[in-house]
Amino acid sequence: MGQAVYNSAMEKTDQTWLDAVKWDEHGLIPVIAQEAGSNDVLMFAFMNREALQRTVMLRQAVYWSRSRKKLWHKGEESGHFQQVHEIRLDCDNDVILLKVTQLGHEPGIACHTGRHSCFFKKLENGRWEEVDPVLQDPAAIYQNKRG
Repeated sequence: MGQAVYNSAMEKTDQTWLDAVKWDEHGLIPVIAQEAGSNDVLMFAFMNREALQRTVMLRQAVYWSRSRKKLWHKGEESGHFQQVHEIRLDCDNDVILLKVTQLGHEPGIACHTGRHSCFFKKLENGRWEEVDPVLQDPAAIYQNKRG
């Protein structure tokens, strides 16, 4: 992502980059978070216009929680923030790819189940098998984060 998009002065005046995004009927766009370096797909979420703007300004992932109907700064409860290195838009302008570094635990934990990736289930012989380990107990992750 170019430096101009991160420029706060530009953020206040030039919104044409946001207008190029094809938002769905609910004002959302699907987002894939991919780990920079390993290229592991960490998670899938949605953003609205404000979430994308905040992501650009903070250089940390901010999503729209459809279940809670509010902005969700990834890591606000778990401490597992996502540092954003690149923001890419697909050829149809209707899916965003974030290249991120998963912060807060080594190796990075992106999933609320305490795993590196939300995609830890693999179809094996007609059954979904959990193939990736829990890196940290979710109860320990969230015990001191929720007030």
